[in-house]
Amino acid sequence: MSAENALVTLLMAKLATNMLVLPTLPEIAVRVRQAADDPDINLHSMAEVISLDPALAARMIKIANSAFIGRSIKVSTLNQAVTRIGLSQVKNIATAMALEQLFVSHSQEIAAKMAELWRDTVHVTCVAMACLQDYLPQHKHENLNLDTLTLAALIHRIGVLPILGEAEKHPQVFGEEEFLLHAIDEFSTPIGEAILRSWSFADTFIDVVHGWQLTEFTQTITYTDFIRLGLISVNYYPDKREQDKLLDSYLQAGLIKKRDFMQQPEIARAFNEAKALFV
Repeated sequence: MSAENALVTLLMAKLATNMLVLPTLPEIAVRVRQAADDPDINLHSMAEVISLDPALAARMIKIANSAFIGRSIKVSTLNQAVTRIGLSQVKNIATAMALEQLFVSHSQEIAAKMAELWRDTVHVTCVAMACLQDYLPQHKHENLNLDTLTLAALIHRIGVLPILGEAEKHPQVFGEEEFLLHAIDEFSTPIGEAILRSWSFADTFIDVVHGWQLTEFTQTITYTDFIRLGLISVNYYPDKREQDKLLDSYLQAGLIKKRDFMQQPEIARAFNEAKALFV
C-alpha cells in the first residue's frame, strides 16, 4: 500500500470508529472558559485564573494596551487588563492566545509543518481582524465582534493537527507533499468539527470550520466571510475564477471597499497592529 493510501485509509478508519486522537484544549484555556461560564465570576477572580499562566497574563496586558482596544492610557497590571478587556471578551481572547501551545511537536519535520501552519493561520487571522475592524464602524447593526472572529480564525484549520500527528507515523508522506495536502484537504474539515465538539465550542465556531473552504457567498455576512478575505489575500483558493467571483461578491456586499483591499491604508495599518499581538 502506498504511503498516501496508508495515511488516507488510517484516517478514514479512525474517524469512522472515533479512534482518532484529538488535541485537547490547553489547560489554562479550559480554566479561563470554565471561569467565564460561572455566573458569579468577577474581574478579580478571572485575573487570578489567568495569572496561573505568566505568558498568557503578559499577552493579556499587551492586548489591553493595543491599538485594537483603543485606549491611550496604558495599563500595567493583569487586573487592569482584564477590566479593560471585559469579562465577555476575555473568554475568547484568552483561548485564542493559548492556542499556539498546540502547534508543537517533538518531531523536527512535524514541528516545522506546525510552525508554518501557525504562521499562515496568524496571517489569515490578522487580515480577517483588520477587515472586520474596517467594516464595523459603518455596519454597527451587525452582530459581529472582534474577539469571536479572532478565535474563529485561529481555529479554522485546527483539523490539520491530528493529520500531521498521524502523518508522523508515515514519514514517506513528507517526501511527496501532494500526498499530505490531499489528506488535509479531504479530512481536515470533519476532524476540525470533531475537535470543536469535543471542546464544547459553540456552533458559531463549528460553522466556520465547516464552511471556510467554500467559495459561495450566501448574502448573510458571517465570521467565515472575513476569514475567507484573509485566505484571498494569500491566494489560497486554487480556482482563481471562483476566488475572483467571491471577491466581487464581497465588494458588492460592502465587506471591502476595493478589490485590492490590503492596499487600503486603514486595513494595512490594522493588519500590522493585529500582527503585533502575536509577536
